[in-house]
Amino acid sequence: MDDVLPLDLGIPAQVFIAVPGAPYELTLCGRTAGSVPTAAGFAVTVTAGLEAVRGADTVVVPGYAPHLRELPQDVLAALAGAHARGRRLVSICTGAFALAAAGILDGRKATTHWQYTEELAARYPRVSVDPRVLYVDEGQVLTSAGVAAGIDLCLHLVRRDLGARTANKVARALVSAPHRDGGQAQYIKRPLAPDTYGVTLAPTRTWALTRLHEPLTVPLLAAHAHMAPRTFARRFVAETGTTPLRWLLAARLDRARELLESTGLAVDHIADRCGLGSPSNLRLHFRRTLGTTPTAYRAAFAPTARPNSAQAHTPTTATGPPAASPSRTGTTHRDPARTMIVIDPVRTETAGLAGIHPRVGPGADA
Repeated sequence: MDDVLPLDLGIPAQVFIAVPGAPYELTLCGRTAGSVPTAAGFAVTVTAGLEAVRGADTVVVPGYAPHLRELPQDVLAALAGAHARGRRLVSICTGAFALAAAGILDGRKATTHWQYTEELAARYPRVSVDPRVLYVDEGQVLTSAGVAAGIDLCLHLVRRDLGARTANKVARALVSAPHRDGGQAQYIKRPLAPDTYGVTLAPTRTWALTRLHEPLTVPLLAAHAHMAPRTFARRFVAETGTTPLRWLLAARLDRARELLESTGLAVDHIADRCGLGSPSNLRLHFRRTLGTTPTAYRAAFAPTARPNSAQAHTPTTATGPPAASPSRTGTTHRDPARTMIVIDPVRTETAGLAGIHPRVGPGADA
């Protein structure tokens, strides 16, 4: 039972090696070292066996086919053991079926590719499956939907480990779409009307990113896009899977995170620069969305930064894509050292697992 999905296998590797400063060290492993066929017909070479899982901090399981087959007991034991030791477990696409088979998703919310969410829920009734979202962050356990959602989840992990500024650098290096909120829809149920083909709201989103400090409303955004507000709102959801106001909030929080990481600006100045208006409003949205406070976030990701009320209190512009990604458990800083990604625990004979062991500690945004 080979057939790891090669794109799911490559996504975490590509994202993590793109992080500035090479903080992650990857290890590809299986039940035993050797050659593992993929679902595309070519093989990959794994350099370690299941023993490598024990030294990992993060274990990433990519999708595989067929996803309903029984998995080897030693693979399930390795995953369950990593979970029992407090390691971070991550799945991409149908990799969620492996985590569920190991009992790791029991009592948790999770997702997988929208085509297989009903099967996951039926086969593992103790798992609360959400078919709508791009990914679910349950703290120690994270699951993503299919294919491209794996990029969103991996960027989310970089953001959790090293901060928004580093995650945005990685997204730009990968020529990736702006990091998306895990709660966004996996797919659009209705296609765009034929007369809208070739029309995109990307220029308006880019325009808005340079004006986050200004009061932006749906009518104002619609006017820039030369559309009626209701038409604009429908098109925006169709393109992004989220509403204009939710997208703006995510962009503003991401800008606030970058400023907290990279400057010594006081919280009231940051609230003004990112368009949230007041320190209390910034704290409210930080607590609701990220599960922490601006001060705690700064202490975790920019420990040398100190508020400086003497800095100019003037509006600034956003320079990166909207990338706020709410975590269900907050944004406690995690040292990525000894982080491991488990990539393919699916063969009955050999399994392809990938481990990431960062070569340097956190602080890429310092």
